Amino acid sequence: MSEPRDSLFEAPPLADQERMVEAILFATADPMTPTQLAGRLPHGCDPVTALAAVRRRYAGRGVHLVRVGEAWAFRTAPDLGFLMRHEVVETRKLSRAAIETLAIVAYHQPATRAEIEEIRGVGVSRGTLDQLIELGWVRLGQRRMSPGRPVTFIVTQGFLDHFGLETARDLPGLKELRAAGLLDSRTVPGTEEEPVETQDDLFERSPDGAG
Repeated sequence: MSEPRDSLFEAPPLADQERMVEAILFATADPMTPTQLAGRLPHGCDPVTALAAVRRRYAGRGVHLVRVGEAWAFRTAPDLGFLMRHEVVETRKLSRAAIETLAIVAYHQPATRAEIEEIRGVGVSRGTLDQLIELGWVRLGQRRMSPGRPVTFIVTQGFLDHFGLETARDLPGLKELRAAGLLDSRTVPGTEEEPVETQDDLFERSPDGAG
């Protein structure tokens, strides 16, 4: 049992901080950053250290503490994903234009509209980008320090979470996608290897059925 603290301004023991972080993450629907956790924890707590301790404690268990961008969340262990296959969410395919645009943003971010159009070889409609932004997979990035100060587009934490990635650098390479059966013989925009393209089901898994 934890020893009583001498002062209200003294940080709780690390074991208590771990329990607090664990409780918060189990109760929240969205991943949380250390800064967000610090805003809920008592004064003096170290959420980064507590997160590391919780992650070690859950290693090898049915749920893991995983990093999603700059945030953290509990997720089912990858090898137990088959137990969660019973789903009632109806999904529809994204348009080919949306799939190509999303792929370009993911692999070339931050990317401007002009860069996306240059890679695709055709114009990008405002509706395509609006759809990806509404879906929560793409957001506006910083403006480029170039003539016109064009806005850039980057993938969101929601995109990373949906595909089980820590960062965009964890996106699979072409060889991995081909080995997993996620590539066919068409062209993927902006790649440097032989012409191939992701099948629609790589980016069609829209959580809210947008398409």
